[in-house]
Amino acid sequence: MNVGIVVTFVVIYYAVTLFLIRGVRVSTRDLCLAGLVAAMTVVLEYIRIPLPTGAAMPLCSPIPLMLLAIFVDYRLAIITGWACGILVMFVVPGWQLVHWGQFFVEHMICFSCLGYTGVFGTEKRYKMIGGMTLASVLKILGHLFSGVVFFSQNAWDGWGAWGYSLAYNISQNLPLCILSAIVVLMLPLGTMRLATCER
Repeated sequence: MNVGIVVTFVVIYYAVTLFLIRGVRVSTRDLCLAGLVAAMTVVLEYIRIPLPTGAAMPLCSPIPLMLLAIFVDYRLAIITGWACGILVMFVVPGWQLVHWGQFFVEHMICFSCLGYTGVFGTEKRYKMIGGMTLASVLKILGHLFSGVVFFSQNAWDGWGAWGYSLAYNISQNLPLCILSAIVVLMLPLGTMRLATCER
């Protein structure tokens, strides 16, 4: 049953995401921006704050991809997120694969979903909040399902796969997503948008 739920989520996510990025064209400038954002994301992912549950919260690693989705193109942010999912396997401790399926459930979803920040539009704050909320939910679900399927053997006594994964991943990713969203909303987005347009 657990595998069925995860497979359904993964299939729907990729179907919707591939539909959203259809027709995207990436310029040389876009590739440069994507490279910078991917590098910043991986560096922030490497800096971690240990938590009592045994999890470790990255230092606001969603922010670069969220800003890319807001100021450039959410489709580019999704594609850059896929690149980040590949990079972290090689350079960030704790992101190494325990099973090939984890790559599709966690690595390729939990970064690319941050591009959904801009899916509702970015001209109004409430649209960005809606996008960040959706991106955060997808990120948490990706980690949650990965924990249930691939890390259930680590469950604490009496917790079970779902209870363990919920406690572990919510303690890590809920504050991470909330803090990242607050930081993004505190930035002078209007001024930054004007500077981006002028370039």
